Amino acid sequence: MPNEKDIRPLESNSKIDRRFSIAPMMDWTTTDYRVFARTLSAKTLLYTEMVTTGALLRGDSPARFLQYDECEHPIALQLGGADPIALGKCAKLAEQYGYDEVNLNVGCPSDRVQNSLIGACLMAHPNKVKDAMTAMQDATSIPVTIKHRIGLDDQQEYSVVRDFVGDITTTGVSTFIVHARNAILEGLSPKQNREIPPLKYDYVYQLKQDFPDLEIIINGGIKTLAESKEHLKHVDGVMLGREAYNNPWILQDVDQAIFGSSPLVESRFEALESFLPYVENRLESGERLMHITRHILGLFLGQPGGKVFRRYLSENGHKPDAKIDVLIEAIKMVNQQINKTKETH
Repeated sequence: MPNEKDIRPLESNSKIDRRFSIAPMMDWTTTDYRVFARTLSAKTLLYTEMVTTGALLRGDSPARFLQYDECEHPIALQLGGADPIALGKCAKLAEQYGYDEVNLNVGCPSDRVQNSLIGACLMAHPNKVKDAMTAMQDATSIPVTIKHRIGLDDQQEYSVVRDFVGDITTTGVSTFIVHARNAILEGLSPKQNREIPPLKYDYVYQLKQDFPDLEIIINGGIKTLAESKEHLKHVDGVMLGREAYNNPWILQDVDQAIFGSSPLVESRFEALESFLPYVENRLESGERLMHITRHILGLFLGQPGGKVFRRYLSENGHKPDAKIDVLIEAIKMVNQQINKTKETH
């Protein structure tokens, strides 16, 4: 664990630019994915997968859940839990490990976490959420934020999310990441909860109008930077989820289109070249190639050679002896396909 001199206190939420971020996604936003995302965008705020307080506090090695590569900054840790004491301890750990933000998950609809009062079901218990947010803020000097839905089950009125946000603001929390759908706690899977409940972006826009001093981030169903820029006319930030994972090249234009900075790379091959040393290092430490390359299968989505790239890595990356040459060969195959396509036009 880092010692006190490693702690990097942040004075306020204004230190983090949340205009564009990638949502926390279980099994997807691992450190391998986040490092690859950093080859495409320096400015995007990255979130970890949700980590439960139990995982961090049981046993003596939270490091395996909290370690990350320094290139991942700015990076936020998302916590799952309801017990204020445990959340306070975990928020302190987030600061000790150098995270730029710590976030409470009040949006996950999975029935697997409801019995532990984790995720969206907490919206029905605003006092517990307030206790949790207060404890987290008391334990750390880094920004504490919350991610939640607009309502539960058949709650359709805007007043539901308005009153929830108004209640939580009494704790001093000022950044709210709002998934613009209800969470259906019974009868729908997490996947269905991302697709079936209707999106109500206007509810999130209204939150910004009703609480102009709060930082309101919109999430849910956003797929393009054009959509993102349209949302930014109404709210403070945009959070992308699955689109940023399935089609990671979208991140390449974020720094320029959203933040007004120069892009990091001009081609997918440049991004892969930057990523290769990290892959080699991870392989040397014992990680399997497929565990890394599964996060980049969509890099050439819709491009000549994209299917070849995906198929070759899928068929060969899982082999126990798969090394960096498998990835290099996949890159060569895409390049050959692109050149063939150019020759025929």
